[in-house]
Amino acid sequence: MPVNQISEIESCSGSPDPYKLRARAQWSAHPCGAYVAEGFEFGTRQYFDAIERERYEVCSRWMPKSIRFDRYGGKRLIEVGCGTGTDLTQFARAGAHVTGVDFTPRSIEVTRRRFEVYGLAGQFTIGDAENLSFPDESFDVFYSFGVLHHTPDTERAVAEAHRVLRKGGRAIVMLYHRRSLYYWGALMFRQGLLRGDLFRESPAAMLSRYVEYPQTDARPLVKTYTRREARCLFRSFRDVRIEVSQLQRGELGALGRAMPETVFQWLERSFGWNLLITATK
Repeated sequence: MPVNQISEIESCSGSPDPYKLRARAQWSAHPCGAYVAEGFEFGTRQYFDAIERERYEVCSRWMPKSIRFDRYGGKRLIEVGCGTGTDLTQFARAGAHVTGVDFTPRSIEVTRRRFEVYGLAGQFTIGDAENLSFPDESFDVFYSFGVLHHTPDTERAVAEAHRVLRKGGRAIVMLYHRRSLYYWGALMFRQGLLRGDLFRESPAAMLSRYVEYPQTDARPLVKTYTRREARCLFRSFRDVRIEVSQLQRGELGALGRAMPETVFQWLERSFGWNLLITATK
């Protein structure tokens, strides 16, 4: 990425917040999802295919059905926090006119390379979710999956989503769910109480340490929301819908493997780790 582009975004946003610098350090060192492609040469089709298979066939099989990447052909779509460009690729394949934004220059580099490999068109820029450099009503769709809970002022980022959407446009945003089995079971109970972390640090510090599996000392900011809090964040939108997803049987041990499918689906819809918010301006 040219140096002048990096300097430009930093001068526009002032001195970056320490939490934002932590996030940039984390995903510069370890691009989102790239760990599953370590056996392939970076930037090859095999490399990107491995990341895509893990996302939609193993980790989050619910995503294509819930998000409906194929629904937005011909629409102007912005993804804030595009990471390695996996989701943005799906929208572009379906005919959307896509713009990828990320605070991490490395992510923009990787996403641009992915689009080159697949022969897809898109616009890419370094940017800050809290201060988007686009005019009002620039897009039909605003998409951000698992990103806005890492920025210090999430409410301002949601306001920016509202600003850049045209009237009638749609926001699709994933935030972490505080009322989830993962939060209370794996983090607060097992890691916090049984292993004693809550006696040494706050829940916020635990989230920063464990949620994104950081292999550096960056420890990015991680926030969680209840459905009510998420709805409040999107109060300037109309027709706000919230779907709960992201639970795997393996997280429940032997009980999860023996559980009837109907019971498991109810648990996922009630206590999954992801809040998928769909809101209309």
